Amino acid sequence: MMWRMFCSLFLLSLLARCTGDESLPEVTYSEQAPMDKREREALYSAIQGFVGDSWNGSDLYPDPCGWTPIQGVSCDMYNDLWYVTDLSLGLIHENSLPCSSSLEIRPELFELKHLRSLSFFNCFISPMVLAKDGWISFAANLDSLEFRSNPGLIEKLPETLGNLTNLKSLVVLENGFSGELPASICKLKSLKRMVLAGNSFTGMIPNCFKGFKKLLILDLSRNSFSGTLPSSVGDLTSLLKLDLSNNFLEGKLPQELGLLKNLTLLDLRKNRFSGGLSNNIERMQSLTELVLSDNPMGGEMVGIKWEKMKNLVILDVSKMGLRGEIPTGLTNLKRLRFLGLNDNNLTGFVPSELEALPCIGSLYINGNNLRGELRFSRKFYEKMGRRFKAWKNPNLCQPFEIVMSESQKHLLPLGVKPCT
Repeated sequence: MMWRMFCSLFLLSLLARCTGDESLPEVTYSEQAPMDKREREALYSAIQGFVGDSWNGSDLYPDPCGWTPIQGVSCDMYNDLWYVTDLSLGLIHENSLPCSSSLEIRPELFELKHLRSLSFFNCFISPMVLAKDGWISFAANLDSLEFRSNPGLIEKLPETLGNLTNLKSLVVLENGFSGELPASICKLKSLKRMVLAGNSFTGMIPNCFKGFKKLLILDLSRNSFSGTLPSSVGDLTSLLKLDLSNNFLEGKLPQELGLLKNLTLLDLRKNRFSGGLSNNIERMQSLTELVLSDNPMGGEMVGIKWEKMKNLVILDVSKMGLRGEIPTGLTNLKRLRFLGLNDNNLTGFVPSELEALPCIGSLYINGNNLRGELRFSRKFYEKMGRRFKAWKNPNLCQPFEIVMSESQKHLLPLGVKPCT
């Protein structure tokens, strides 16, 4: 390998000397492998823009892809020369390079043409608008772009990010971005992961998911999105995780949700969805987590064949204004660990068969209009502890025979009166 690189470099040097061709890359030699000189200078300048002028890469890291690697920088070889492929800035690890409070994105960053992954963690603290220029330089190779925990990044995402059509992962998590999403985001059809959570984005979710056949994770939670959920969400047939929680979304859930047959997590909590539960939910039989709490949906649960959703581990339909009885189909969910039915308008008896669920560890039925006797065993109460809550059901009572001694009274559910 070393002999082949030496021969290649010798021929390049000889060819440049004979032809006067100045377009050939200048080379920086190391004991391991050469690095394109312009690439190294661009790397040093780009990093210096983030960590401060006092940082001198040529002295500290004379061989950044070889014997003296820089934390957060990875390289690969192209035509026997080293080029930067991954760049992570910010204190991701203890020995990572910290970003300066007066950082700048220098044009040299966009000269790293072989860059495949670029991430910023807790770098942008002071208010700063992300520049529009330069991003198209990464269009050919960049497949991962991340901005995590950068409160100083404000205003809108640049429209030019839509040029990164080979991007497979876009993570914009817990920054200060606001405004509507750029229309160009609809061009990123190679994405497998789109996480835009924890910002201040507003407006409607773009109705442009047709063609996003590779998308596995869509997380738009903890923003201020409004309007209805677009019907094109049904085109995300590969989707595994959909998290739209903590927004201001409204209207009825689209029928197209039922097309997401591979979905394992659906989290829509703390929105303004209405119109009752759709029986299309039962078509998503791969779901392990279904969280719809804190939505004024109303309606009843009995219209859904819950027994079809055998993979459910978490079901939270609390604080939704649900009416009617607790459906017996829930007693067939053998993998269920968490069941939240609290703070609704549920009536009727509590199915004692819920105790037989082998994995149940949390059951909340408090804040309803349930009636009759709680027919759970002392062993069930011992297992559940305070993870079983039934208070604020005026017509619900606890049979006397479950109480064996004064020392066991703490096992009984709080706030439930004894049966008379």
